Amino acid sequence: ALRWASGRAPSRGLRASPRARIAMPSWVIDRYGSNEVLRFTRDMMLPIIHFPNEVIIKVHAASLNPIDLSMRSGYGATALNMKRDPLKLKSDETEFPLTLGRDVSGVVMECGLAVSYFKPGDEVWAAIPPWKQGTLSEFVVASGNEVSFKPKCLSHTEAAALPYVGLTAWSALKQVGGLNQSNCSGKRILILGASGGVGTFAVQLMKAWNAHVTAVCSHDASTLVEKLGADDVIDYKTGNLEEKLKTLPLFDFILDNVGGSTEKWALDLLKKWSGATYVTLVTPFLINMDRLGVADGMLQTGVTVGSKTLKHLLKGVHYRWAFFMPSGPTLDEIAELVDSGKIQPVIDEVFSFSEVPKAFLKLEGGHARGKTVINVISKQ
Repeated sequence: ALRWASGRAPSRGLRASPRARIAMPSWVIDRYGSNEVLRFTRDMMLPIIHFPNEVIIKVHAASLNPIDLSMRSGYGATALNMKRDPLKLKSDETEFPLTLGRDVSGVVMECGLAVSYFKPGDEVWAAIPPWKQGTLSEFVVASGNEVSFKPKCLSHTEAAALPYVGLTAWSALKQVGGLNQSNCSGKRILILGASGGVGTFAVQLMKAWNAHVTAVCSHDASTLVEKLGADDVIDYKTGNLEEKLKTLPLFDFILDNVGGSTEKWALDLLKKWSGATYVTLVTPFLINMDRLGVADGMLQTGVTVGSKTLKHLLKGVHYRWAFFMPSGPTLDEIAELVDSGKIQPVIDEVFSFSEVPKAFLKLEGGHARGKTVINVISKQ
């Protein structure tokens, strides 16, 4: 306990250091549901460093992603709770109060003993994994290997628009799809759902790597996607999209941000027996675990992806699933592309911290043109 030189404890209300503070403002949910479950509180416990490789970040800006909408409604709760407490050590067996938000741009406030790459005061950005407490708070804790120095050319508001979608697109295109700067030149890439957060990032990354990009979006987003560098822009709302795409030369790679019935015909647009690959970000992995439980859900998922992979391999194309993967080193590479002017954030709308429910409603309305950003600190 803190003591004065006289040996007496400090008087009530006197704080000897900032560490005396134990609560912070945050947007949380106490149950799953629609927008009414969002609750603002000033009494969320401050995050603390549990492991020596962790850092605490003061959040300047955050942003919303479709996964935040899904998690608000309970999507993935079975798998995420298993990840949060794999040994079932918590007696209360609840994830609530739960803070949503995956993206953060802010300033390092405190570092664990094993963190040597960052120091308090560093401006950083990160995407926090969905099993951890999120970024719609004054502070958030992250592993040092999830964090990267913020691009110097971006404000916190701009930077908060990129980490989650950038890492998701990077996972799909490079880590799962095998594309990179040295093998993309001249390749024909089709991006389905090109005007959302992942799509706008993917278009820019593929153009930075000198690929030929065909982007599918609605007509009112075509100007945006063209400005990002897409070579061909197809409006999915006019005419039969499948027939339109069949009139074009075959593709080397397809990134599917849409899912649904698209998967039934999209793989026919690939060049057969050439290593052409289809990667989808719309998978039943977490849904299976929610519906069937952990063991049966994982089994069903394995059977599904295995059968689809084999089916399409016999037809001469590769079928893959991709997922968001947190990675500070990957964000380092993305930051270099941003600072060199090859990738820019695409922001649909910016909200203040008091307007988080309104921001969720905006995202819920669909047809986003880039990202929905939250300024946690008003002046950025």
